[in-house]
Amino acid sequence: MMRNWQGKKYWLVGASEGLGLALARQISAAGAEVILSARSEASLANAVAQMPGRARAVVVDVADSASVARAAVQVGDVDGVVFLAGVYWPMKAQAWDAEQIETMCNVNFTGCARVIGAALPGMVARGSGHVVLTGSLSGFRGLPGANGYGPAKAGVMAMAETLYADLRGSGITVQLANPGFIRTRLTDKNDFTMPFLMEPEEAARHMFELMQTDRFKANFPTVFSWLFRLSQFLPDWAYYRVFAPK
Repeated sequence: MMRNWQGKKYWLVGASEGLGLALARQISAAGAEVILSARSEASLANAVAQMPGRARAVVVDVADSASVARAAVQVGDVDGVVFLAGVYWPMKAQAWDAEQIETMCNVNFTGCARVIGAALPGMVARGSGHVVLTGSLSGFRGLPGANGYGPAKAGVMAMAETLYADLRGSGITVQLANPGFIRTRLTDKNDFTMPFLMEPEEAARHMFELMQTDRFKANFPTVFSWLFRLSQFLPDWAYYRVFAPK
């Protein structure tokens, strides 16, 4: 299936930089109007200026329910919503930071629920729409040092699976993209080697290719994703030996 983007309107949340910005450029180039959302008005203005087609900005803080509600009114009805917003700090249990943990959960998971809650009812009423959530290879199973981020992404992945289970045959397409490491200001915080590190443009290409199809999900980079997908079948004793704490 090749999706028809002409005349469509897509709301991308978390699109002022990185993967979100790169994906917005691809969707815009394909012919859809894009509405870019993030917290920074200045960053959004810069992002909108990079779009090859029709684009506008709507400021939103996904950690704030009132902000999401206001943004949804400004955005109006959309054909598609893509949730890409995320915050990240690497964190071991021995260095637990309650504020950072809560922020990761509130932005990465509950923020996703807020945005979907704002966009989905209109799609259900119309019987058509496209919902795309951004999970992570780190959400397949618990990893050392991923407190906050990994569990929040696992929640997003479970939400996508539940939405897909409910909405099959409804006219609403639900998709889940699970990327590995992407070079952004978030991964710049990591002090370890990141295998198969992707540039934002490469990750966006994988995500856009998924959005062109009727498949439910994509895990990428493919070879790297095998490690995480296979880890789900390992018994605990073997898994925690492979992913031993540093």
